[in-house]
Amino acid sequence: MKPLLPALAIIYLILFLPSPALAGDCVILLHGLAKSDHSMQKLDSALTDAGFATVNVDYPSTEYPIEKLAGPAIAPALDRCAERADKEHSQTKVHFVTHSMGGILVRQYLSKVTLDNLGRVVMLGPPNRGSEVVDNLGSLPGFHMMFGDAGLQLGTGEMSTPNALGAANFELGVIAGTRSVNPILSSMLPEEDDGKVTVARTRLEGMNDHLEMPVTHVFMMKNPQVIEQVIYFLNRGVFKRD
Repeated sequence: MKPLLPALAIIYLILFLPSPALAGDCVILLHGLAKSDHSMQKLDSALTDAGFATVNVDYPSTEYPIEKLAGPAIAPALDRCAERADKEHSQTKVHFVTHSMGGILVRQYLSKVTLDNLGRVVMLGPPNRGSEVVDNLGSLPGFHMMFGDAGLQLGTGEMSTPNALGAANFELGVIAGTRSVNPILSSMLPEEDDGKVTVARTRLEGMNDHLEMPVTHVFMMKNPQVIEQVIYFLNRGVFKRD
């Protein structure tokens, strides 16, 4: 019976462990509110070095509401991924890596569109259940001018788009920061936070893994340890833990 053991172990690995990402899989990167594709450049370069094809999207985050941002930002990026796959005559998956509001755009898009080749999604500091910062500052003069309709949609109340989108029905890993460089904003947050979003409000029903790291909201996407975790999740479907 001993010769059967290695075979059974192989069968278990095939059936039950997450499939690895393939070389050449496409990763779409989406920055956060009032940011640009430049903020994701370091992450973009690391993903390219790790063997992924990448599309680093720049979109006008403060000019339109979330429902009008998602399609125009994501659909052309999907087309670019498809074009690369056609040139290489390959069937690859499409993954998403997002920062802050970029994750809400992915949720908005996937609530309307089914992607047959969808891979994994990693969200960094996403306000998946809104943020009390918007609740406190959204009505102040100048907030809408700076952050637009989308900014007002990131609160926790009736206007909250994240709270209206429901659970994740895709393979999702979330990284939450636990450090802040903005004590004023942190004073508006009732629990442990990254300066913009509490750890609790980054969580989303249906996610596969959640990791807390000692990083801040505004700089987490540039942190080498965070980038390492992003690549690890894309390849394995879980975060790396000692």
